[in-house]
Amino acid sequence: MSKSREPVESLLLYYLFKWSIVSPMLHLYFRGRIYGAENVPAEGPLVVVSNHASDFDPPILSNCMRRPVAFMAKEELFKVPILKQAITLYGAYPVKRESADRSAIRSAIQSLEKGWATGVFLQGTRTPDGRITEPKLGAALIAAKAKAPLLPVSLWGTHAISSKSSGMPRPVPLTVRIGKLIEMPGSSDRQELEALTQRCAAEINAMHDLGR
Repeated sequence: MSKSREPVESLLLYYLFKWSIVSPMLHLYFRGRIYGAENVPAEGPLVVVSNHASDFDPPILSNCMRRPVAFMAKEELFKVPILKQAITLYGAYPVKRESADRSAIRSAIQSLEKGWATGVFLQGTRTPDGRITEPKLGAALIAAKAKAPLLPVSLWGTHAISSKSSGMPRPVPLTVRIGKLIEMPGSSDRQELEALTQRCAAEINAMHDLGR
């Protein structure tokens, strides 16, 4: 039997942080709405693919999955004291921006092999309005190598959380829509990965266009 990616103590702290901070903020402060939660498999490897518009996206998305999700995070965040410990506790692992970081892909696959879900922002970086315009192949490649299905998710409204005039997050309404499972790719053939990536992007954008 494989060892859990995180020790029991870390998982306890993970859930404590989730239920004491993230969930109350999502439902009360951001008046969050969640659609499609029944589409999330309770166990087994899973690649969660989403749009990305805010630093708040990883904890919000993980909270809506009802299970721990390991996320790629830019390596610069792991150089910040306290923040490094916090995001590591919440399942994050570093990735180098603007490069094909094989170590991050290996970390994602390792978490999937141990039954975790892994989260991948399809464009690899934040977009101003939350729509995906240039999806990357990373999520499909991970799914192919780990033989895991993909779950498309749309985060609506998170682009408006941060304000240049204030350090406090704005209490904007948020909506999370979780789509239907997409079967794993049959191979790592680039043409197949591109087709699957475009399908994920189209489904996420379609859910995003539904708005609040």
